[in-house]
Amino acid sequence: MAPQHNAGAGAEAELPEYAGHYRLESCLGAGGMGVVHLARSTSGMRVAVKVVHARYARDPEFRGRFRQEVAAARRVSGAFTAPVVDADPEDGRPWMATLYIPGPTLSEQVKRNGPMDPDQSRRLMAGMAEALRDIHRVGVVHRDLKPSNVLLAEDGPKVIDFGISRPRDSELRTETGKLIGTPPFMAPEQFRRPREVGPAADVFALGSLMVHATTGRGPFDSDSPYVVAYQVVHDEPDLTGVPESLAPLVLRCLAKEPEDRPTPDELMRELRSVSAAYDTQVFVPAPRTPQAPKEAPEPQAPGERPVRRLGGRTALVAGALCLAVLGGLTAVQVLGGSTETARKTPAARSSAGAFGAWEAVPAQDGGMPICTHGTRRLLCALPGLVVALDPADGRTLWRHDVAGTTRSGPPVVAGGLVQPSLDRIGDLEALDPATGRQVWRKDAPGHQGVRAVGDMLLLTRSDGTVMGVDAASGETRWSHRISGHAVPYFSSFAEGTGRYGKAGEPSAYATSPSRDGSGTRLTAVDPATGDVRWDAELKGSLTPVGAADGAVYLVVGGEVYGDVKAVLRHTRATGETRRVKLPVPVTQAEAGVHGDTVYLMGAGGSLVAVDMATGKQKWRLETGVSRGSAPVSDGRHVYVTAPDGRLLGVDARQGKLLGQTRPRLGATSDRVPASLPAPVLAGGHVYAGAPDATVFGVAGSDPADW
Repeated sequence: MAPQHNAGAGAEAELPEYAGHYRLESCLGAGGMGVVHLARSTSGMRVAVKVVHARYARDPEFRGRFRQEVAAARRVSGAFTAPVVDADPEDGRPWMATLYIPGPTLSEQVKRNGPMDPDQSRRLMAGMAEALRDIHRVGVVHRDLKPSNVLLAEDGPKVIDFGISRPRDSELRTETGKLIGTPPFMAPEQFRRPREVGPAADVFALGSLMVHATTGRGPFDSDSPYVVAYQVVHDEPDLTGVPESLAPLVLRCLAKEPEDRPTPDELMRELRSVSAAYDTQVFVPAPRTPQAPKEAPEPQAPGERPVRRLGGRTALVAGALCLAVLGGLTAVQVLGGSTETARKTPAARSSAGAFGAWEAVPAQDGGMPICTHGTRRLLCALPGLVVALDPADGRTLWRHDVAGTTRSGPPVVAGGLVQPSLDRIGDLEALDPATGRQVWRKDAPGHQGVRAVGDMLLLTRSDGTVMGVDAASGETRWSHRISGHAVPYFSSFAEGTGRYGKAGEPSAYATSPSRDGSGTRLTAVDPATGDVRWDAELKGSLTPVGAADGAVYLVVGGEVYGDVKAVLRHTRATGETRRVKLPVPVTQAEAGVHGDTVYLMGAGGSLVAVDMATGKQKWRLETGVSRGSAPVSDGRHVYVTAPDGRLLGVDARQGKLLGQTRPRLGATSDRVPASLPAPVLAGGHVYAGAPDATVFGVAGSDPADW
């Protein structure tokens, strides 16, 4: 490919053909500081590469700012930004590659199609509030939020260009006498005291951005930047044309003093009250491909508001207290007074037969349920409570109080009994799966963790001693240390997937890093006796994520704040270790295994499938889901839970999003859980918990019908 020519402002004689190993294909845009190119990696992945102009590459001060931009962009990479995949600020021509996100900027959208309507505007403001929450949560202030720095992707707005952003703990400060920013979207404090700019400045910019989105102009308009600066500091904003439902909130964002502006969390709460139809669906007005004409909506009676479809048909909620049965909402059942409800929708055909999608609320204000399947029941844990639900319709079968327990994991079935308290320090108990009544209780003070493996419970004490407890009786079968591990932490996987030791017998896997961090000791332990079945020394910092067909699967470099750089398969029978390096690391990945495929869900929204049989990455899908759950697969589909309660279904062969359920945010949706429960697969159906305290089930055969 011949070097590209840039005919834009600040053009240079010729642009490079490559930035790192990214081949530059076309110019996406040019600015005063550099040029953004559409490029492809060696594997063919599309990225946007920002290459700094040569004249600035020689400026040490600018290089410092570019390094800061790269650091800030890496820090905030997530569902509401363009994730950084690579960068080299020390190159002769510094560059940064981010994931390519198709879609116009807000500036382009308004210029082409005019101001947004009220519904589009609400969704934009909600998405931007979530974006600012994520940006500020990691300690970064953008400082240049404006329409040209907001991409309208199909799954919501993305904030780009952190060129003048600054981590709040950064030592880099704005020099006296230099005005940095874009005046129509700058906060008063950016003119008055630029050294003290904080997150509230981005909220002010959001207010100005929303005026532009809804009217096509700014709240402070003039041809002179000096006049605009005076208006920002002294005058009231002009909100003429801003939708009445949004104007009060926009006005609060434009308060002169930072402390008078709402936080992103407050904005999200306010926006939920602005519209009952608040959602996070696509808001780019013009569809990319022709679509069949939509059917005319049925007239709604006064007081009714629309609800998203469940099971492929539409239901309506009439008023605030009752459910109207429209389009086949077949049942409303109240169990145990008003504390729990189950709602069933029309039967959806699954591979296991007819199945009616349903949702239930096991306990009001109970938080996000964490569920598992066992003994033909859906077993769900909430703070201080374990419930058993009928998988067919969501009916509550029994409830059991677990005093003083904050759940971090689902109940476990071991030894034919339900073990509800494995994450509680102090004691253990086992429940009858049919009634929820206690079968046995055991005092176990001082243990650091418990793992259920087959019919045994393994308790690790702080001195490194491991105790094997019979899950059916509560009796201690053995107690000793595991050779080579100071304080072992065990991983285990579904019985029948592991093939170490005797066929079908589960193993507990203990891992310990070497002193210099260059290797990991992996030990398979027989849970019935505590004997070591086998032991291996492997290279790298490794975490087990699954076992199947005689092999154990591990991720390389998957510590809490690190990137998964490779996936490893160790086959005990042959001693073979296969290591597959990822083309692009996956940040803070959750992992799941099905057959010989490892699925990785990154904190920034990347869902990756790695085929260990061929030693290649099969596909990579950018879901837009920030910090989703661990992926689970039935071989045909991959399922992931999103923080807003959506369940996503992805084609396991091609990596295409097939469907998703509606969001289930709840009253405390501004609270982000530390980790999300993975979906549960059973009998061809998929079950999940949501932040609004619901548990729901859908047919797994066709996510497009969700």
